[in-house]
Amino acid sequence: MRPDDTSIFEQRESNVRSYSRAFPTVFQRAKGSEIFDASGRRYLDFFAGAGTLNYGHNPEALKKPLLEYLAQDGIIHALDAYTTAKRELLERFQALILAPRGMDHRVQFCGPTGTNAVEAALKLARKVTGRMGMFAFSGSYHGMSQGSSSVTGSRSVRASTGIPLGHTTFFPYPDGPGGAYDALPYMERMLADNCSGVDLPAAVILETVQMDGGIYIAPPEWLQALRAFTQRHGILLIVDDIQAGCGRTGRFFSFERAGITPDLVTLSKAIGGYGLPMSLLLMRPELDRWRPGEHTGTFRGNQLAFVAGSAALDFWKDERFTEELARKERAVADFLRQELTAKHSGLAVRGIGLAHGVDFSGAGGPERASQVQRRCFERGLIVEQCGRDDVVVKLLPPLTTPLEQLLEGCGILRDAIAD
Repeated sequence: MRPDDTSIFEQRESNVRSYSRAFPTVFQRAKGSEIFDASGRRYLDFFAGAGTLNYGHNPEALKKPLLEYLAQDGIIHALDAYTTAKRELLERFQALILAPRGMDHRVQFCGPTGTNAVEAALKLARKVTGRMGMFAFSGSYHGMSQGSSSVTGSRSVRASTGIPLGHTTFFPYPDGPGGAYDALPYMERMLADNCSGVDLPAAVILETVQMDGGIYIAPPEWLQALRAFTQRHGILLIVDDIQAGCGRTGRFFSFERAGITPDLVTLSKAIGGYGLPMSLLLMRPELDRWRPGEHTGTFRGNQLAFVAGSAALDFWKDERFTEELARKERAVADFLRQELTAKHSGLAVRGIGLAHGVDFSGAGGPERASQVQRRCFERGLIVEQCGRDDVVVKLLPPLTTPLEQLLEGCGILRDAIAD
């Protein structure tokens, strides 16, 4: 059998597979920001498991405690029972993440993936407030399950559920393909008018940086105004930090730059540290009104994810880690500005932290973005497409990527665009 043989996947795996179509090879091993296929070819990974691998592939600082835990026959599955692994994660999360940020949120362990945390957040918001409606935003992506799809902007995602989705009112995000727009005055007007047809919602849910939506960034001042709006009307604020959290925007939480504290926060992807499934819902203590067992899941107690996630928090003990992130952000932004937007009219670049998007809306559209993505792969760089009609090429390298590899990957992108 050839190392690159894919026949078994094409014969037996469901047609629903997607990323394998964009990256048509058979991967075998990975380390740091590099991934190798079965033929031994090296690729730079600027996809990082859609933001799951913020600390890279197989980081030694996380692999060692995992191997030690397995060697000691540490418990692997425990539902929501108390375990030493969960205790250490909660203690470290409180000491290293919550307390330094003045947060007193409780932690709910949800099912293994991000949409489970979103479902829990929506369900809890409705339970606490006694209201059904949600406010959400155009360009949003919150997951593929029914509740998460109901607050997701994409028509194709919403249609994929096969049933009508209601109880959500959508408003323009503060930035998007049509330019800047402040929907807050309109939201105020809808709630002030008892004949507007819009009821007071249970919550507003948003990503402070829309990642799958095309790397659109909500301004800090607008986020502050939104927080004031929700507090004024007794509406809960849910921040979906599943992809933008855990340092992707330069700080652990994406909302820190605005100086706000949401009522509910969803985390997944990189919170498991090693790429291991885990999702969390953080809630202000007074919102924790669940009855025991009211929202459960068989795999809400992934002990290996607890071990790896706990070890990953060590990165946030050292200010040099965030300082290095800031230096990398500047280097990538400078490169993209000087080598792309300055040389190719019509290209737009948006970014924050180590999340950047190259928008081809004015430079060939989705077809050109697809050509560039394919050429990057041929040249040894793995990147994803996102945004409306996949018109944006997204750069999402691990936060631990060395500067020289960041610039190498950006150089491959530059050359692919030139091709």
